[in-house]
This record gives sequence, C-alpha cells and structure tokens, in this order.
Amino acid sequence: MKFANILFEVRNKIAFVTINRPDKLNALNDATLDELEQCFNSIKKDGAINVVVITGKGEKAFVAGADISELHNLDVVAGKTFAEKGQQVFNLIEKLGKPVIAAVNGYALGGGCELALACHIRMASKHAKFGQPEVNLGIIPGYGGTQRLTRLINSGISAELILTGDLIDTNEAFRIGLVGKVYAAEELMEKATELAEKISSKGQVAIRMALRSIVSCDDLPDAEGQNLESSLFSICCGTEDFKEGTLAFLEKRKPNFKNS
Repeated sequence: MKFANILFEVRNKIAFVTINRPDKLNALNDATLDELEQCFNSIKKDGAINVVVITGKGEKAFVAGADISELHNLDVVAGKTFAEKGQQVFNLIEKLGKPVIAAVNGYALGGGCELALACHIRMASKHAKFGQPEVNLGIIPGYGGTQRLTRLINSGISAELILTGDLIDTNEAFRIGLVGKVYAAEELMEKATELAEKISSKGQVAIRMALRSIVSCDDLPDAEGQNLESSLFSICCGTEDFKEGTLAFLEKRKPNFKNS
C-alpha cells in the first residue's frame, strides 16, 4: 500500500507504520487519520502480519498533535464529529487483535500522546516528550486521552497532566508507567523490532487470546474479565500450538508453532 502521509512496509511478518509529515512534526490532519484507518483495517485482515510497530518520521516528533489549522475552524457540531473520528481510528488500533508497539521517537503531544496510549506497548527515545496540552488551546483531549491516560496511570497524575497541559520527559513518563522502556534514539527502532520479532515468534493463537483478555480489562468487571480469561484459556487448550508448546517443553526443545 502507498499513502501520501504515512509509510507502510512489512518485514518478517511485522508491519511498520510511519507517520510521514516531518515538516509538520507529523501532526495528525484529517487525511492522515483516513490513511491510518485504511492501513490498520488492512493489517487487521492480513493473516501474514503478526505484530505492528508505529513511529514518526524524522528525529523531532512521533506525532506532535492534531493539525491546528483544522482545529481552528471547528464549531460544536464539527467538534463532535472531529473527536469521534479520531476515537474510531484509535479504537481500531487498540482492538486490532494484534500487538501494536509505539516507538516514540520525539514529541508525542495531544493526539500523538493519545495515539501512543491506544497502542499496547510503548517505548521511547531518551529525548521524547509527552503531554496533553489541549487546555492551552481551550479544548480537552478528544481522541480518548482523558480515558486511556487515567486508566493507565495514577488518576491524580493524569488529572494534573491534562489540567495543566504540562509536558514531561521520558524519565518521568517511565516513572509514572506511561512508557515501559527508554532507549537512545539510534537504538529505538532496533529495540522495537527485536521486541516485535520476539512476540511474532510465539504461537499467534495464544498471542491473540492474551491480547483480547488484556484489552478487555478496561471494559469488564473483574468477575466477567476472569470468566473471559478462562474461556480464552480453554480455546488455547484445543489448539495444535498448545500440544506442540507443552510437548516441546517436556522434550527440552524450542517449539515449532503452526499458529493453529
């Protein structure tokens, strides 16, 4: 697939999606959201793709936010449509059914931070910055940021970040649990690829079931979540991968998963 605002390639069952507007600090305009939606819908249907890595083009920004020139013209009705469209795209990413790794290589602000939050795993370069500065524009996060950030980290810290619009560096992002790993800029994509390859090497039925159970935590009470977990566990027990994985363990060898 070829796009105007993103780059897309697949290597070794890993899809690499790069926001490609470095002159605009990879800001998410309407056209870029459309392309992300098209791209991730295609990834979802492609059985040859196991894992996704998403990043931003250039050294300055992952995604520095929404396109302010488009924001400026919103009214009450258009604002609702604008927010719902972004939520739809980011919900698609979160519920893709395949692991999505955010390799945050620079500014992840506003919609960029929300994009990272929609991913299942976040890692960042040492010079990355995170923030939800929407209040400085007289608005609030609209692509799921108030919800995902608050669920991910301490609610008081989330409130402080959203209500002040302050930016934080990667050390603070790591401390509060917003990112899991921090690397030098030149190592980031290598480490993201290594992690994607490691996940891709596992039995993909188990990966999909585990991810489904993890994502459900935000939607289900604990009892219902545990019931879903036991149901998905039982599905795994009926797979060839389960037979192979347990036999390989007993025979002290690496498993040869067939993803079935």
